[in-house]
Amino acid sequence: MNDAAAWSGLEEARRWVREATRIAVLTGAGVSAESGVPTFRDAQTGLWANFRPEELATPEAFRAHPQRVWDWYAERRARLVDAQPNAGHVALAEFQARHPDRLTLITQNVDGLHQKAGSTGVLALHGNLFEDRWLDPCLNSALHGGRLGCDPTTAVAGSPPRCADCGNLLRPGVVWFGEMLPMDALDAAERAAAACELMLVVGTSGAVYP
Repeated sequence: MNDAAAWSGLEEARRWVREATRIAVLTGAGVSAESGVPTFRDAQTGLWANFRPEELATPEAFRAHPQRVWDWYAERRARLVDAQPNAGHVALAEFQARHPDRLTLITQNVDGLHQKAGSTGVLALHGNLFEDRWLDPCLNSALHGGRLGCDPTTAVAGSPPRCADCGNLLRPGVVWFGEMLPMDALDAAERAAAACELMLVVGTSGAVYP
């Protein structure tokens, strides 16, 4: 493609963005590459080079080896905690701030950089690396003062932390192999994709399922 054709294509893309009243954006790992965020598989370095992600990122692996899996995610968090949004994250956040009713942001990324850039209402299909949730729903209200479920404030520090009342484990708030996507985010993403006049796909081949 020559420069004239590239410029013409860019101008046409700008026109589409300018004229669309509803825009959906789907982002993947490529959008965070300039922030120094390794892909899921590139993160296998050092001690973890001997493990495949499929051996660690599953509910079965966590139940069998909770400390090993928790430590792997702790290292990933440590590597990403100082990562900063790049121009792509910032551009999307600024566009959304100017046109809050026009853009819905959907991401496969778990790094939280869209949120750090200022984007709101991000539909994180694969969860968030920096959030935790309880491994199992606890229905024994007698253990929790008559309340169903664990109270996050009762988590006892450990590797991984546990609920002080019932011993339930905390786990990383990401989607593991073999798990369903969060239905609220998935439903909202499907509605946004169906309703949009323009959809932008950035940094993902769309080949990963789910």
